[in-house]
Amino acid sequence: MWNKTISLYRDAYRGLPRDAWILALAEFINRCGFMVLVFLNIYLTRRLGFSLIQAGQVLSAFGLGSILGGYLGGHLTDRIGVRPIQIGSLVLSGMILIAAGYARTFLPALALLFLYGLTSAAIFPANDTAMTGFCAGERLTKGFALRRLASNLGITFGPVVGGFLVLIDYRWLFWADGLTTLASAAVIALLLKPVPVLSSPAAAAVRRGHSPWRDGPYLAFLGLLLVQMTVFSQIFSTFNLYLNSVYGLPENRIGLLWAVNTVLIVSVEMVLVHKLGKRSPVRMVALGGAMTCLGFALLPFGRGFAYAAFTVVVWTFGEILTMPYASTLAASRAGSAIGRYMGLYSLMFSAGMFIAPYAGNWLYAEIGGNALWPVAGGAGILASAGILALKGALERPREGEGGPTAGQSMTTS
Repeated sequence: MWNKTISLYRDAYRGLPRDAWILALAEFINRCGFMVLVFLNIYLTRRLGFSLIQAGQVLSAFGLGSILGGYLGGHLTDRIGVRPIQIGSLVLSGMILIAAGYARTFLPALALLFLYGLTSAAIFPANDTAMTGFCAGERLTKGFALRRLASNLGITFGPVVGGFLVLIDYRWLFWADGLTTLASAAVIALLLKPVPVLSSPAAAAVRRGHSPWRDGPYLAFLGLLLVQMTVFSQIFSTFNLYLNSVYGLPENRIGLLWAVNTVLIVSVEMVLVHKLGKRSPVRMVALGGAMTCLGFALLPFGRGFAYAAFTVVVWTFGEILTMPYASTLAASRAGSAIGRYMGLYSLMFSAGMFIAPYAGNWLYAEIGGNALWPVAGGAGILASAGILALKGALERPREGEGGPTAGQSMTTS
């Protein structure tokens, strides 16, 4: 039994190239400092004295910056390459985050969080493009899962450590988060080799001619996924506030709940993706999104740390199914326009981050937390049904796409 378990884990990680692991290492280091966004809503309202509406506006400013940054990052990745975007994004966002720790009034906090969102989000399409270049064919979903594993393993440390740092001084959060971001830039600059890119004249012609904005099924998929991600993004705003205000959990206990999420992802995701194999990405995203939203809808029906942990387990398994398969679906649909497709995909996540705090905080203030979660969860489950209805259109080959699929016919540059 023990040998079979070891063999299962070994098989789950087998076949991934060295550079996929280096990229995952950079992601891990960056996420080890993931603290500020977790506690930002509490910090703004409890420490700086902002109203719920003001705090929601600051968080939405971060989301708006992320929308622009994710899309621009994808566009620039296609034009100037992966490496400059990766390093520039990490260096600038790390420095801005440290500066944000010294903002004490509304307008400076609003401006710095907008700039942080703009610069930090640019790395996501660049990293997605890099992983698509490193992992061809069937290894792609595993590559995306490895990156998520590294990210969530880092997040295991961030909120837990951050929950204790706030007991000393909230400013420590900004310094810790910023310095790990700069360290991640150093890993990419020193260890990661040039990323394979699509560079043939035929590929360049396809890149110019095929726009994600003219891919109707893809746009519909992103619109429905946006609903799911708006619900999921409550973990950065009303989720923590609700646990603190209604469940009575202090910041360090909330940090431990984040550890439940990340430990499950680290221990289960790669193996589950390996066992699921070639299952339809559309089905996995629909099922995972429904589970994620159900986990949040369950929040008002219990109290205490143990019940909160149970809801985290439910939405974590949904997240495990949704995220790597959604990335795979986007990348495989892109053909050779990988940067722009992944940029629009990142824009969708950033849009969720923009909408979530403002809408969530507004609903929280208007109807209360106990009503917020069933409403949000129900909307997300309906969106999952819509994604499943798109299965035929999303899996049907696009007309006029003559370029190679993700991970194929690549050269280095």
